Amino acid sequence: MKVVYIEAGKKPEVRNIEHSLKEMQKLVGGYIEIIHPFNDTAVIVCNEEGKINGLPLNRGLLHPETGELYEIIAGNFFICDAPPDSDDFAGLSDKQVDTYMEQFEYSESFIMEDGKILTIKCINI
Repeated sequence: MKVVYIEAGKKPEVRNIEHSLKEMQKLVGGYIEIIHPFNDTAVIVCNEEGKINGLPLNRGLLHPETGELYEIIAGNFFICDAPPDSDDFAGLSDKQVDTYMEQFEYSESFIMEDGKILTIKCINI
C-alpha cells in the first residue's frame, strides 16, 4: 500500500507498506487513530496516545476555511486513502502523493506567543 510517511523533524517520504494492523502500529509506534482532515478520501493514521505519551510534536493541521491551527499531530504518522465504499484502507494515487508530499514538505516547530500557538516551518537537511 503506497503511503506518505512523515517522521517528526524529517521530510515526508513515500513508502510501500504491508497492509496490516501490525505494520501500521509499528509505523506510528502504538495504537492507531484515524483523522479525516482533507477534502478528498485521504486520512491521517497517527498514534492515538501520541500527546499523552509525550511524543514529539510533528505537524500542524490548519482549518481549511479559516487557515487557523486546530490540531497538532504528535509522533510519526502516515497518510493513506480510505475509500468511502470500503471498510479498509488503500494506497494513495500519484496525485494524492504529490499533494501531501508538498503540503507536509517542511518539518514544523511550535511556540506559544500571546496565548496562541504559532507554527514555524523548518528547513529539513
